[in-house]
Formats: sequence, structure tokens, C-alpha cells
Amino acid sequence: MNWSMYTADRTTHLKIVVVGLAAALMIAVIGISARELNLGTDIMTAQNPTVIKAGGPVVLTDDSRGSTIR
Repeated sequence: MNWSMYTADRTTHLKIVVVGLAAALMIAVIGISARELNLGTDIMTAQNPTVIKAGGPVVLTDDSRGSTIR
């Protein structure tokens, strides 16, 4: 009678716990590896910083009377 969580025997519960822990461990390892593996993007941005200069002022109008929002 292992078709329900209430009537499952001890080994079925143990299997469920082991599969859950293995999945959690695998997700944690993948997450840590992805965070550490950045393919050198930090080095490239440190050597060639990107500078963005501000443009000139922009005037936006929303109605036909010509009132401006700055």
C-alpha cells in the first residue's frame, strides 16, 4: 500500500527524502558553479570601462496645445 503518503512504509519515505536531498544538493551545486563561472566578464569590464555621457535636453509634449514637460 505505497500509493499514499499516509500508508507508505518506512523505505518509501526514506526514498522520497533521499531524492529530495539529492535534488536540493544538485540545485545548490549548479547555482554556486554558475555564480563562480562568469567567463571573465568582470575582467573585461575592469579593463575597458564603459562611459555613457548624458545627451542634450529633451522636450516631450502630450497634447495638441503644446504644453511641455521637462
